[in-house]
Amino acid sequence: MTNPKSKIVRLSVRTASRREAEVQNRSTERSRSPKSDHGLFVGLVTLDLIYLADSAPKNNQKIVATDYTVAAGGPATNAAVTFNYLGNQATVLGVVGSHPMTQLIRGDLANYKVAIADLEPTTDLAPPVSSIIVTQATGERAVVSINAVKTQASSASIPPDILQNVDIVMIDGHQMTVSYSIAQMAKAKNIPIIIDGGSWKPGFEQILPFVDYAICSANFYPPNCQTREDVFAYLGGFDIPHIAITHGQKPIEYLSCTKTGIVDVPQIQAVDTLGAGDIFHGAFCDYILRESFTDALALAASIAADSCKFFGTRRWIDLKG
Repeated sequence: MTNPKSKIVRLSVRTASRREAEVQNRSTERSRSPKSDHGLFVGLVTLDLIYLADSAPKNNQKIVATDYTVAAGGPATNAAVTFNYLGNQATVLGVVGSHPMTQLIRGDLANYKVAIADLEPTTDLAPPVSSIIVTQATGERAVVSINAVKTQASSASIPPDILQNVDIVMIDGHQMTVSYSIAQMAKAKNIPIIIDGGSWKPGFEQILPFVDYAICSANFYPPNCQTREDVFAYLGGFDIPHIAITHGQKPIEYLSCTKTGIVDVPQIQAVDTLGAGDIFHGAFCDYILRESFTDALALAASIAADSCKFFGTRRWIDLKG
């Protein structure tokens, strides 16, 4: 990010009210329009048990939650729900299975019209479960979870027509073997590929050569990377044309075709930050199909910020209609 030959650009989001109105208008237009774009979201499918409380419990302490909600979770899953809400068709490619608990996952995704392509439909293993406590005063969250390590699928499980009519692919890195095959297939069909770099996962290095957009969190540190400059240099070494690093409520840093810059994000009083990054990625997948890279980042940031005004990962949709 310090290359003197790179032109540094600051893209400031317009005033909060104007940007919010613009996003609302675009979201409304998209949700009313016929389903046009189809996205494939590859990765983790969990069952999220989300509690709102004064604070996370200390050792040997019992607390009483003031509210709770249950939803399907995982980066790819929440992104798919967002993508569908913005007027598209979304399919999650992951492991769900036939355990009784999966009915809660299936019911939630059916409610938001997200399709499931189950990589292991006959497995009777319990799905990964995440227990999340959201601190009421700050919106910060504490999470205990099991990821997809115990439910890794093989590429042989991929449906043969999975990329039919797909316009964009997002990969969260939790199903790495499957993701590698999907990335190869999508690149051969010139389908844009986005990675959700929430954290570094072994195997990402095989997928990066196929990636068009690397949207990473501040916690994404590939091997031997210690600074953001290291991360940009590492990802740039794979010839990824568009790279961004998000920092919560702080500006987004980006590198786009040798041009660096930052995109400001809306400042809000957060009720719950859970899933904000996932929602950002789902919105980005929608906007990048019709906007510039920096505009897609700014619009996605506005959607993610709006979601933080509500408890849980679904109420921002339910209460907005």
